[in-house]
Amino acid sequence: MLTPQTKTTSFIPRDELYNRLDEAQKKFSSQKLREILHEALKLKGLSLDQVAILLQAEEEKDIQAILAAASQVKEAIYGRRMVLFAPLYIANYCSNNCVYCAFRKDNTTLARARLSSKEIEEETLALLREGHKRVLMLTGEDERTPLEYFLEAIRRVYSVKDERGASIRRINVEIAPLDVEGFRKLKAEKIGTYACFQETYDEKLYTKYHPVGPKSDYLWRLYVMDRAMEGGIDDVGIGVLFGLADYRFEVLALLVHANHLEERFGCGPHTVSVPRIEPADGAPLSTRVPFPVSDQDFKKLVAIIRLALPYTGIILSTRESESLRQELFHYGVSQISAGSRTNPGAYSHPGEKTGSQFSLGDHRSLEEVISALIDDGFIPSFCTGCYRKGRVGQDFMDLAKPGLIQKFCMPNGLFSFREYLDDYASPPTREKGLRLIEKLVSEIPDRALQKKTSMGLAEVAEGKRDVYY
Repeated sequence: MLTPQTKTTSFIPRDELYNRLDEAQKKFSSQKLREILHEALKLKGLSLDQVAILLQAEEEKDIQAILAAASQVKEAIYGRRMVLFAPLYIANYCSNNCVYCAFRKDNTTLARARLSSKEIEEETLALLREGHKRVLMLTGEDERTPLEYFLEAIRRVYSVKDERGASIRRINVEIAPLDVEGFRKLKAEKIGTYACFQETYDEKLYTKYHPVGPKSDYLWRLYVMDRAMEGGIDDVGIGVLFGLADYRFEVLALLVHANHLEERFGCGPHTVSVPRIEPADGAPLSTRVPFPVSDQDFKKLVAIIRLALPYTGIILSTRESESLRQELFHYGVSQISAGSRTNPGAYSHPGEKTGSQFSLGDHRSLEEVISALIDDGFIPSFCTGCYRKGRVGQDFMDLAKPGLIQKFCMPNGLFSFREYLDDYASPPTREKGLRLIEKLVSEIPDRALQKKTSMGLAEVAEGKRDVYY
């Protein structure tokens, strides 16, 4: 039975978290750090105090130790798979005035757009022709894009098929907070994960960055995942925009939020996203970041999140550069966007100048990203099997924590990868991708699983599509 929650107070103990960081600085030592990393390798997560100490690491040897531990944890839980998706922006009107975002309502230089049903179908078809099977659908918060418009957009995306009969198999959603009834309607459209970022958990700074509009209500946004899960959403994704407050505070607050959901609903977040502020036209703060996060600190915080929340997916967007993304794949990231555009209509009509939300750091196409993943020995995965088999929420975590989920995720990832290679890849990419698949299958220690994987791959090679179990 869920207990009532007081929505007039925050469950983020702001001052206490800053105090924990101060205390951790006094307690920090390389020896203490290594003791914590030893605990992290048990794959049970970390406490707030342990995370606070890891966040104090500044010397190269200590940071490298954190990265090495995170790499081991990621390999143990996720293996070599890397889930791929594309963001699909359907509108950029917004009634908020977030000072770091190009979509803010006072940005009069932005070319605004609201895609029609036909345009949404065109965008979907363009993504399908690239080989995408998973999208994250987004829009600004505005009366011109009400919930019913968004729900119809979901139906349109799911209805589209490309020339091969392929369709989008999973739509994750990132829209403004809803009430419980709104989330019930969203759930009815068979969405995947619902994502919403707090942007910053520092309530005092939050007010500064969100001066007007519905988003200015800190508590309404903070409790959004409670309402989503009350409304039947199985998988939720949380995150912050790094650069708005001390990154060390934000990491601790993310962990508090995850623990809050675990304690109340028996299941923490399915994903955590880690965007950094990037330049955005018409958003002056985006070029004067209040709390800059260096690449070194960014790698460190991603690795620490992986150690603290070992079974939670970490999502990395194309805000970051190609080289940094490739590096972070080894230290904790498990889901990435690829071939991204952040302006409505940009996939089907790349020449049109509708406004983008922010600047991209990685401009590679989907195939170029996949080619690089193959070179690094990763499995580019478009798998959606768990969601359609009902392995979501608590059920997913029950399989993930004892390490059983890899018996599904690796084979299903390979099936979707082989499908991409046969249907969309260029000959060079296909050739080296097939070599990687052969190598990975030969290394599966469980002979029964190896046989089952080989059988599924044979089905795909013979022309069967959407193979999963």
